[in-house]
Parts: sequence; structure tokens; C-alpha cells
Amino acid sequence: MSGVGLKRVIKRYGETQVIHGVDLQIEDGEFCVFVGPSGCGKSTLLRMVAGLEETTDGEITIGTRDVTRLDPSDRGVAMVFQTYALYPHMTVAENMGFGLKMTGHPKSEIEAKVAEASKVLKLDPLLSRKPKALSGGQRQRVAIGRAIVRGPEVFLFDEPLSNLDAELRVEMRVEIARLHQEIGATMIYVTHDQVEAMTLADKIVVLRAGHIEQVGAPMELYRDPDNRFVAGFIGSPAMNFMAGTGDGTRVACPGLGADLARPVEGEVEVGTRPEHMVLTAGDTHRVDLTEALGGVSYAHLVAPTGEKIVVEERGETRAREGDMVGVGFDAEKAMLFDAESGQRLR
Repeated sequence: MSGVGLKRVIKRYGETQVIHGVDLQIEDGEFCVFVGPSGCGKSTLLRMVAGLEETTDGEITIGTRDVTRLDPSDRGVAMVFQTYALYPHMTVAENMGFGLKMTGHPKSEIEAKVAEASKVLKLDPLLSRKPKALSGGQRQRVAIGRAIVRGPEVFLFDEPLSNLDAELRVEMRVEIARLHQEIGATMIYVTHDQVEAMTLADKIVVLRAGHIEQVGAPMELYRDPDNRFVAGFIGSPAMNFMAGTGDGTRVACPGLGADLARPVEGEVEVGTRPEHMVLTAGDTHRVDLTEALGGVSYAHLVAPTGEKIVVEERGETRAREGDMVGVGFDAEKAMLFDAESGQRLR
């Protein structure tokens, strides 16, 4: 078993606390993604699991072992970084097997493990090349292969695709997802890109300022966020938020030009996904900008209140900049959030 457990984990740098009592259980074989904005603590938390950052307080377990105070080499983890960190004078095969060579493994065993990993990653034709003769995606696959060869209990990925161009990022996302299916190991992956999180994860951990905001399956977080932060962070384009006022039976939302039958009182924010809205005949909202992406377009509107709204469009007829339109929305899928705390009002 190689699940990972964190119990009341805290990290301080001097008087500054950056991780605030995190509790989390990652199951054996699960692909877990830490996601959040820059500075939220996701890489720090990953490095604590790896042993590259000392844990100030709390407990970290891998399987049944308490690894909180163990050296990184004794934890049974392998880490893939944003930078490939390949030795330029070594071939692909030598780079992949270097870790085992340094720990005294027999040459025949190293060759067998490198051959097995290169087959999984489709690196067979490249084993005799040196890093300078490889593309960015190939170098990242070599770095992943080096981790596989070590046979770790847990794989740790720290924003491994951020140095790649858009096309390669998509290709490598598919490669990493396929790798997880083939080897079935526990994987923890850090990214600030929620699209990567949605497409790769079994479980997403949304972090903000060293706290866990919500944990769940990708579509669970998308459809049922606990607060405004998660609702706005998960989903692309982001959820629309507009001011509303409840009188106990209905919520008036001037930005939408409509009321919602909800038993809520006081100031709220009304959240609607772009795909749950439609453009209608009318002249209440001005089209400020359109993004045409082929099969789908996004119309950026300015409401009479000055609030910005994004509406997804499909079909042959699309709005144009400067048009005056009306908006409709699926009231059943609209969400309400407390205006002060940001918590979801269910």
C-alpha cells in the first residue's frame, strides 16, 4: 500500500506560517492534483511529502510508515520537476539509470529497468541520444523515465509541463494520464492550471493561502463548489458573479435583469456558468468582446450595472462586438454565495 496521509501538517519559516494544519488522505493508486494560485502553498506541501522541506508540525505517512522525519532517499518517492535536470554529457539511457548506478545496482538490472521504462514512454529509439538532441517533450519523458526506473511507491510532479508550449502540454498530459493507467502508482501532481487538474485528476485539492478550500473529484468540484473561490477557480472560462439581494423568498439580480426564487435574505453573489446562459433578443447588455474558438464562442457582455458577464455561444449565428442583446440563464443551475464570507448558500 502506498497511500499518502497528512495529519495537521504545518510549515513555518521563522514567524511566518505558510501551511496551516492540513489534513488529507490520498488513496493507494490515486492521481491527486494540488491546484491553486501562485503562493497558495501547493509546491511547499509537495516538497514536504518529498522531504525536501522540513515539516514544522504534524505527521506525514506513506503506506503504513511515518516518514515525517525521514530523509528524501528513504521515503520511497521520486520527483519530477519543472526543469528536466538531465546530465548533458550522458545519453538518455545513462540519465535514466544514473540513480540506480549511484546506489550500486548491478548493470544488468539497470539495463532491464531502463528498457522497461523506455518501452512504456516510447523512448526506445532515443536511448543513445544526448539531451541536446531531444525536444522539450522528449526531455520531460526522460525525466519521468528516470523516476520510473527507481521504482518508487509515490510519484511527485511539480509543475512538470510549465516549460512546454501549448501543443506539447496537451501531448504530455495525455502521456502522463496513460502512464498512470499503465503503472497504477500513487501520483501527486502540482499545477496552477485548472485545465490540467480537471483532465488528469482522480482527486483535486484546491489550496488557498496554505489552507485546503475543498477536496473532491473534478466534476464534483465543478458542479458543487463549497465557496466562491472554488467556483471561480475551477472552470474555464470562470463562473460569472453578480451582486444580488434576497428578501427571504426571492433574490433580485439586476445584472441578470431577473429574480431567482430562493429563500435567502441579505446581500449575496449570484454565480452562473457561461454554458448555462444564452443570448436573447433584447437591448439590456452590450457585447464588449467576442472570442471565436471554432465550434464555440464566448461573448463578453457588460450588464446595465457595469458588471462583466461571459456567455457561451454555439451554432451558426454569433454575437458581434457592439451588439445590444438580452440574456437568459438556467435558474436551477445558478448558485448563491454569501457576499461577505464567500460561502455557498445551499
